[in-house]
Amino acid sequence: MTGQWHQLKVMQMQKMATDSAFLIGILVLCCWAAMADAEYVAYKDPKHPINHRIKDLLGRMTLEEKIGQMVQIDRTVASAEVMKKYYIGSLLSTGGSKKASPETWVDMVNDFQMSSLSTRLGIPMIYGIDAVHGHGMVYKATVFPHNVGLGATRDPELVKKIGAATALEVRATGIPYIFAPCVAVCRDPRWGRCYESYSEDPKVVKSMTEIIPGLQGDLPANFRKGVPYIAGKKKVAACAKQYVGDGGTTKGINENNTVISRHELISIYMPGYSSSIIKGVATVMISSSSWNGIQMHVNRDMITGFLKNTLRFRGFVISDWEGLDRTTSPPHANYTHSILAGVNAGIDMIMVPYKYEEFIDGLTFLVKNNSIPISRIDDAVKRILRVKFTMGLFENPLADYSMTKYLGSREHRELAREAVRKSLVLLKNGESTDKQLIPLPKKASKILVAGTHADNIGYQCGGWTMGWQGKGGNITQGTTILEAIRNTVDPKTIVTSRKNPDAEYLKSNNFSYAIVVVGEPPYAELMHSWLLGFPGTEGQGVADVLFGDYGFSGKLPHTWFKTVDQLPMNVGDKNYDPLYPFGYGLATQPTKADQ
Repeated sequence: MTGQWHQLKVMQMQKMATDSAFLIGILVLCCWAAMADAEYVAYKDPKHPINHRIKDLLGRMTLEEKIGQMVQIDRTVASAEVMKKYYIGSLLSTGGSKKASPETWVDMVNDFQMSSLSTRLGIPMIYGIDAVHGHGMVYKATVFPHNVGLGATRDPELVKKIGAATALEVRATGIPYIFAPCVAVCRDPRWGRCYESYSEDPKVVKSMTEIIPGLQGDLPANFRKGVPYIAGKKKVAACAKQYVGDGGTTKGINENNTVISRHELISIYMPGYSSSIIKGVATVMISSSSWNGIQMHVNRDMITGFLKNTLRFRGFVISDWEGLDRTTSPPHANYTHSILAGVNAGIDMIMVPYKYEEFIDGLTFLVKNNSIPISRIDDAVKRILRVKFTMGLFENPLADYSMTKYLGSREHRELAREAVRKSLVLLKNGESTDKQLIPLPKKASKILVAGTHADNIGYQCGGWTMGWQGKGGNITQGTTILEAIRNTVDPKTIVTSRKNPDAEYLKSNNFSYAIVVVGEPPYAELMHSWLLGFPGTEGQGVADVLFGDYGFSGKLPHTWFKTVDQLPMNVGDKNYDPLYPFGYGLATQPTKADQ
């Protein structure tokens, strides 16, 4: 009996253990279910419509979290602690990172993103960079011609392909947002940003907004106009800039005053923006210029009234670099007033690269004292969140190395080479049609290539390449014009290079002909200067048309004046008397390969 009793007790204990385990399992499952219910939030569920997700998330946010979303700071002052403490909504890069690899870029962006994801609500930040002619701030990237050259191509489909290639290369470094395209209409070539403008003609600029579906993706059928659209992880959010009228400032002085009627502002400078918005552009950047004495960053009529209400733009509006500071003279003279006027005018995200704490404190004070209504803050945050949800950042906040292969790819370089040859404008070809010089013969005994820009990839690329102002020298990978010429001519042809050959040197050498490549050092924004094409990294495109493998086809996107006393002068003016008119450009035909 003792053995049986013992066996019974064992069985009872086993049953109790089983029952207990069962009960514990039920309790655990219940706890898990409860935790799942507690953790489920609508804004994290991609099955919900975006507007529903925005409403859910906005309702959970504190004032501090909302204001943080409105702030964009420079990466050099960012850290994990800063991102988490201030709930920073966006970062930007102001320049290149020497010779950093795309993997290094991905790691950097992801490190900052992880900091944002670790905050209470886990709202991802958005990282932006200037990629105005390809991903020019990154070493080994494909650098395309600047917009003035692309405008000369008159080829919107080519520009769309360039947009798609740029998007891939930017995503190759883990970045999802670029400050491009510039849709300014340059009406005075003294403006230092004229090479960022596709044309003096608003119709040409409007046609070149086809770069936006290249960058962001083609809109689905029946997509609501004015709503931002980004088609997945191989596309980037674009930024139409700088709104509005910046290409018409007095004497071409950057960030100066544009003095024109409202009708002229709408008819000349607005078509690029209205077209961009129709094509789903995600963001619009405000210009630091003025219109009839009113600084654009504080122009509520043009930002909230026209851009948001009339054009029905539903993305977010971003300031220019320290744009609020420059609403007073001298800059930053009354920053509290600048914050008040700029935010109430309708700016949603403020590019305040360094002094972000001052901005955050100032905006918080103004909201808490009812100088800026919370409804204005909510409108800004809704717009920022709409772009972030549309980009898919909540589902895919982190980049990986799978797209690094796209940076500087051969396919993209071939596309840039095509853009170079289509962008070149031939103004004169010999003494007459019977005595043309171009195409040049490949089979020549000796060729001189002269000039400061013949063998300088930095000069060839211009501003916004590995830095804001650009740099000279061997700053990135590419093919210089000298290298392109050597690649193209007959193997037996001797190609000699001299930057500044004197008369004696020319006399002592029996050159078949000379090719002179001159220009200015790179610059951006601040100089007053004539238009420079800046062909980018693929100098082979220049040799393609010089030697007749392809014909010249480019047309002037801007009027070429006789003297500066004529400026400003644009096609359609009453006393239009240029040296070369808008749209001018000689054509040549390709020649046989055995020339």
